[in-house]
Amino acid sequence: MRTIVHLSDLHFGTEDRKMAEVLLGNLALLSPSLVVISGDLTQRARTQEFEAAATWLKQISFPTLIVPGNHDIPLYDVMRRFVAPLGRYSKFITSDLCPFHRDDEMAVLGINTARSLTWKSGRISEEQICEIRNQMTAVVGSEFKVLVTHHPFIPPPGESEAGIDLVGRASRALPVIDACEVDLLLAGHLHHGYTGDVRAYYPATKRSVIVVQAGTAISRRVRAEPNAYNFITLEADRISISVRVWQGHDFEPTIHTYYHLFGEEWRREE
Repeated sequence: MRTIVHLSDLHFGTEDRKMAEVLLGNLALLSPSLVVISGDLTQRARTQEFEAAATWLKQISFPTLIVPGNHDIPLYDVMRRFVAPLGRYSKFITSDLCPFHRDDEMAVLGINTARSLTWKSGRISEEQICEIRNQMTAVVGSEFKVLVTHHPFIPPPGESEAGIDLVGRASRALPVIDACEVDLLLAGHLHHGYTGDVRAYYPATKRSVIVVQAGTAISRRVRAEPNAYNFITLEADRISISVRVWQGHDFEPTIHTYYHLFGEEWRREE
């Protein structure tokens, strides 16, 4: 069994300090196998914001896998935005823009979908699609395969793609994700937590691939949802997602979603 704490959209610079402190306590109690942060560590990619994020991250005593988000690229500093868009991210957070974590039970690959030429949208490059193929086809056996991006593959349930910043080139990447037998796609960006199967939006995908979206963990920039993060358990043929929501003094588990593997299909348990 492996456990993942999935955080996203921390937005240091707009963080709630009490939430940030409580979240560190949560991590200590949960003792996850891996902490995944799916982008937007800062609000405006300023030095002091990255310094605050780095100080907070140093207090996490568990393995971490982090990818940048569009807010980790400077918006108003145009020169830096195009000359060194992730320079501060690389200096203060990590220079690894394609992080990979593997143990006996899971393989987790992070992909940077943030781009300088767009304000908030993102995409997967052809080179990154090759990286997904190379890394995930090398994983054999019973490991769970997980891909982490900042931008989502599918919109929230009940909403169309119109106006939603879905990751670009998803239709090009999914055949490779499908062929490599990836099980989970973790992302953020929308400050909206939800789960779903990519086949509902990309019917050409043969295997079920489960999407798990995280809301904003500690930022005051909420969008109609309270602050929250995901606690994911991977065990044999079962995926459990517990959404832990801020209740004014602590993050409490409120929504539980389970998927069970039947052949090559992940089915949601009702």
